[in-house]
Amino acid sequence: MTPPGLSARILGRAWALIASLLAPFLPFYLRRRVAKGKEIAERLPERQGHGAVRPQGRLVWCHAASNGETLSLLPLLEALAKQDPALSFLVTTGTVTSARLLEQRLSPELAPRTQHRFLPLDVPHWVARFLDGWRPDLAVIVESELWPNMLAAAEAERVPMALINARMSARSAQSWGWAPGFARGLLGRFGLILAQTQADAARFSALAGREVPCWGNLKYAAPPLPADPAELARLSAAWAGRPVWLAASTHPGEDEIILAAHRLLAPAHSGLLTVIVPRHPPRGPDIAALAGDLPVARRGAGQEAGAGVAVYVADTLGELGLFYRLARVALIGGSLVPHGGQNPLEAARLGCPILIGPHHFNFSEIIARLSAAHGLIETPDGPGAAEALAAHVARLLADPAAGQAMAGAAAALAQGQADLPGRIATSLLPLIRSAR
Repeated sequence: MTPPGLSARILGRAWALIASLLAPFLPFYLRRRVAKGKEIAERLPERQGHGAVRPQGRLVWCHAASNGETLSLLPLLEALAKQDPALSFLVTTGTVTSARLLEQRLSPELAPRTQHRFLPLDVPHWVARFLDGWRPDLAVIVESELWPNMLAAAEAERVPMALINARMSARSAQSWGWAPGFARGLLGRFGLILAQTQADAARFSALAGREVPCWGNLKYAAPPLPADPAELARLSAAWAGRPVWLAASTHPGEDEIILAAHRLLAPAHSGLLTVIVPRHPPRGPDIAALAGDLPVARRGAGQEAGAGVAVYVADTLGELGLFYRLARVALIGGSLVPHGGQNPLEAARLGCPILIGPHHFNFSEIIARLSAAHGLIETPDGPGAAEALAAHVARLLADPAAGQAMAGAAAALAQGQADLPGRIATSLLPLIRSAR
């Protein structure tokens, strides 16, 4: 039988070899992603580790894969900057939308101290180039991105590492269980691991072979989504008296259900406006086409949701906070299809009553707590999904008091871990100071 340590080394070297052999073909893959709007052409060199502009002093590198992780990271950056004003920050992400979101959401005080780059693909000499250029004094990974070559290179460069708000599904834990030595080796590189739920803590503890604590979920500590005050006032006046409901962060397969629900609701709700915010704005024209004979306007095309418009496709980035403030009820997207749902706490913080489909495994702990507090309503998928959704929306439009009671319960729960970013920042600072 192969010893576990040897098995882990073999798997690590195999991964490095495969990545190196694929490297000549990866530029073609990246250019295909540019054509789909998933990469920025002029920033492709960052995917190969180029583009380092290291500032003087101590640098904390934080990686957040996509939008949700980026939003979770923001209060931690603020806490670190407050506790150590000399720190600078490098934030890497893996998606175009998260890069734009970071640019929009960084505070004026934090922005001059923070740079963004796209994470290089996990090719040994690309990640080595990245680390050689930036020379971070601490690496902080948010949630679940464990790239073997990057972690191995960081360990070789003696960069201390922390995995925070760590998340692992039961399915992922089962997959890692096929290579327990490899998993333990990867997790052993982290000086600190903090899980976001007790279930995650149990899975990480089993794989890492050490106790992994759960301090809470950074998603509870995120600030409310912003909204432009002037635009909020303008649309509030323009839509005054109209029943408005929102489908937030929708995915393919959900828009048809939402549009069918609108058709069922419209006869009994004069002036009904259904606002659809797709998770990925480039889908806006496709959603507008699905509306068929319904009067539709697209925000991304500069169109207005006037009195004659029934469906408003808000295919822009970073404006979800605006529409949560304007809507009387919101369906959280990614939950009527097997995507896993989007973050319901964003609606909760803004007092918008929440509906969610059955596919919410990415936020199962949060959903369970909201459900126990009577802070949301779950609506089914499959046959009859549009009818059930329409019935729930109709009830909340007709009974604002019930909606506000539900929203109040959700808001109280969403504000429960405001001190968590500061606690995590306090635990990270000694790792930086003892490193170099």
